[in-house]
Amino acid sequence: MNGTGKTDLLLEKLKEDSAEYKELETTGYSPEEKKNTIRSLMNIRMPGELSKALVNLQDEYLQEELQAKGVVTLSDIPTIEEKYNARVPFAEKISLWQGDITRLRIGAIVNAANSQMLGCFVPCHRCIDNAIHSAAGMQLREECDRIMQNRRMQYGRRYGEPTGTATLTSGYNLPCDHVIHTVGPIVYGELNEMLCQDLQNCYENVLKCCLEHDIRSVAFCCISTGEFHFPNDKAAQIAWETVKGFLEKYGDRMERVVFNVFKDSDLRIYEKILISYNSVV
Repeated sequence: MNGTGKTDLLLEKLKEDSAEYKELETTGYSPEEKKNTIRSLMNIRMPGELSKALVNLQDEYLQEELQAKGVVTLSDIPTIEEKYNARVPFAEKISLWQGDITRLRIGAIVNAANSQMLGCFVPCHRCIDNAIHSAAGMQLREECDRIMQNRRMQYGRRYGEPTGTATLTSGYNLPCDHVIHTVGPIVYGELNEMLCQDLQNCYENVLKCCLEHDIRSVAFCCISTGEFHFPNDKAAQIAWETVKGFLEKYGDRMERVVFNVFKDSDLRIYEKILISYNSVV
């Protein structure tokens, strides 16, 4: 079956799977509209049993989408030593890369999750949580739901994942081996020391999770800087200092840490940190 036929079939199967959108009329949709509708139906689907046929069809579709985007390996990404001639400690283990984190073939990528830990339910939302769940497939929400159900049995039915923890799952249709989910702090007003410590905990606990599971390469998104409104420059400084401190203790157990940015403004912030450090050493 060619790509167009697979897209059409998956769209119909997702409509059949949906109680609300079974009768959605998609005749005449453009290829892009069909892809957006597929993603939307995946985004809004509540946790629940997935048929093997639907999963297999979804997996074939997502693997084709991944190949179209292109997989990026660590050998494709220079270290900051190679790219910037940076003289920070462990510059040979740190990379700054701008692009789609769902393309990375790496030990783990970091997802900026919310306290419900089920991904973003807003159709085609531009947050990193939505992007990761959409590219991984519906199995990721199922695994997250199982984890949260177990935690609610232990801690009570109102349990929400605390800020700063790290939870490991499989990567499914992502090229990475694992996803590490962390709930970043939400900044409602003035930034304070507690919020800064919460963000530091996110980075520290993700790195500890890597140690515990022998994950030797990890890519961080810009945790809390989007929908959670943490100031980008301060967040980057916390990320940088936390990773640097971790590598001073455990550098022999980590091959690469990637700071993944998407926006040009975040790229400039991280570059400024590197240039500033170089200017004073």
